[in-house]
Amino acid sequence: MRDPGAGGGVSHGLLLTFEITILVLAIFLGFEVISKVPTLLHTPLMSGTNAIHGIVIVGAMLVAGLGHKDTLTTIVGLVAVVLASANVVGGFVVTDRMLEMFKKRERREPDS
Repeated sequence: MRDPGAGGGVSHGLLLTFEITILVLAIFLGFEVISKVPTLLHTPLMSGTNAIHGIVIVGAMLVAGLGHKDTLTTIVGLVAVVLASANVVGGFVVTDRMLEMFKKRERREPDS
């Protein structure tokens, strides 16, 4: 696809439709893949997902930090940074709770 500002090319509405289509397909594909993962592998999957979201945060910071003429782009980048950060923190909390289930508990001796 060509840049719409480069003397013609794809209209803004068509580009937005294409991007929304990709988003919807990614949602369906992600749901199908995650639903097929066995319960035993959820903890490693969460760790891998946290690593991917770290990359998303870097990309969102680049989008938010670059000088854009469009204020909406900067705001969307900032919102992406906030949401990705919340997702990473929540993922680490859930992963920690899942790992706690696998730790051996100490047996308390009855008081005599």
